[in-house]
Amino acid sequence: MDFRITEDQEALRRGMRDLLTARFGPEDLREAAAPPGPQTPPHGLDRGLWRELGKAGLFALRLPEDEGGAGAGLPEAVLVFEEAGRALLPGPLVATHLAAGTVPDAADGSRVVTALDLPQEPGAGEGPPAAAGTAPGGLVEHLDGADDVLVLGPARVRVLPPAALDADPLSSVDPLTPLHRLRARPGTGLGEGGQWRPGARRLRREAALLTAALQLGSAGRTVELAVEHARSRRQFGRPIGSFQAVQHLCAGMLVRSETARSVVYAAAVSEDEAETAAAALRADEAAVRNARDCLQVFGGMGFTWEAEVHLHLKRAWLRAEQWMTAVTAEEELAHALQRDT
Repeated sequence: MDFRITEDQEALRRGMRDLLTARFGPEDLREAAAPPGPQTPPHGLDRGLWRELGKAGLFALRLPEDEGGAGAGLPEAVLVFEEAGRALLPGPLVATHLAAGTVPDAADGSRVVTALDLPQEPGAGEGPPAAAGTAPGGLVEHLDGADDVLVLGPARVRVLPPAALDADPLSSVDPLTPLHRLRARPGTGLGEGGQWRPGARRLRREAALLTAALQLGSAGRTVELAVEHARSRRQFGRPIGSFQAVQHLCAGMLVRSETARSVVYAAAVSEDEAETAAAALRADEAAVRNARDCLQVFGGMGFTWEAEVHLHLKRAWLRAEQWMTAVTAEEELAHALQRDT
């Protein structure tokens, strides 16, 4: 079996990179993330960019051709989401992509869909979650800018309007990812309405894999930033990249990034739950540790708004707590090992 990237897949990835370079390059990222001034309102989602992403096929990529999609699979989705992670593209990309076949007009970028992943209960059946009215403290990103909310219960999903969620704004470590927390008071949190449909387990697994692809793209980008800075920054009359300590940092970053890439790509092909858990673990580690090591290479200037390094670390921290945390992934791998022995 040949696992090499095909010419069509490479063209798809290159096309997404070209679009993001032209539409949301490093300067656009820094401008979007900069703290708003006294007369400048907080930055919201760029609806124009969102529609461009829809026209480019990011959200409809895996829809059948007779439904207006490209008929692609998870491997192709992972490639384009890796590019989105590399650019630190803001917005609920994963949720809108997953909802493209369910929410009208989400596929072409006309609607923004965020997601609420409710706590899973051991032994939950196929019905609505038992705690649907008292969901404890779920986090929702970009709630103010969303048109719909994809709610994932233990086994089923439904779509609600944002106004149906009783949620409070929450301070976010990532300036480009505003958060809301669902209230935990009994009888509040989730409004009524929305038909429950099966498929939450599959969507949750795919969301974890696509988030791992975003982390992978961020990990690869910080490698590029660190190497570029090590070549251009001079200390004691020579590039800092000539110092062995900096070389070791960059080498370790590359190893983590490439190791994570092989695991994420393998999970995209197999669609196996245990391999998806391994992909999430590896990608989260690569994104967080690479961003930290990149900051070491940059020194103090890596924390300034003129640099994008600290933004990669903040987004990596946030993504590591979305969809599949390290604890959840480790438990999934432990269960898989038990089944195989």
